[in-house]
Amino acid sequence: MITIFTIPKSFRGNINIIQRNAIKSWTKIYPKCEVILFGDDEGVAEAAREFGILHISNIEKTELGTPLLSSAINLAQKLARNEILLYLNADIILTSDLIPAVQKVKNPNFLISGQRWDVDINEEIDFNEPDWEDKLREKIREKGKLHGPTGMDYFVFPCHLPEILRMPAFVVGRPGWDNWLIYRTRILKIPMIDATKAITIIH
Repeated sequence: MITIFTIPKSFRGNINIIQRNAIKSWTKIYPKCEVILFGDDEGVAEAAREFGILHISNIEKTELGTPLLSSAINLAQKLARNEILLYLNADIILTSDLIPAVQKVKNPNFLISGQRWDVDINEEIDFNEPDWEDKLREKIREKGKLHGPTGMDYFVFPCHLPEILRMPAFVVGRPGWDNWLIYRTRILKIPMIDATKAITIIH
């Protein structure tokens, strides 16, 4: 149903644990999602091989070597086996409420986003434990903090939407593109859905 894609940072130090937790959680979503990792930073290819997911190293970059988000989106449109795309930061853990929430949207054009829960997780999660998600939700209740609405870490949209929006050549990891995306969506009167209460994402 959904193709998930991202542009990870180098798998070093604590970010290695954070990104591994995130990507593993994506592979646990049911029905199973397609996952694509873009970029050629250290450890990205190795992580893709380990998790059995698609890796595309060759995406457009700036003169300074920073990947272009617009390039990843364009490639995801062409490569995705599903009609719905989910772009998110590579440090975001997903939970099982993703698919049911997206399935409720009936409009052919839409953009879904929402606030994240900030929780300190400094160790690799054992996703083989059947109650791993229950434990995470308990941690949210005990120590989690809902991030402000300006922190948008994921966007769900139909595969054809970027062609309607005509997104400029935005650089990944830089401010402004997410605000532009919201603005452009509203200007075109495309439904913008705040799924904070329906989709639990963890940072």
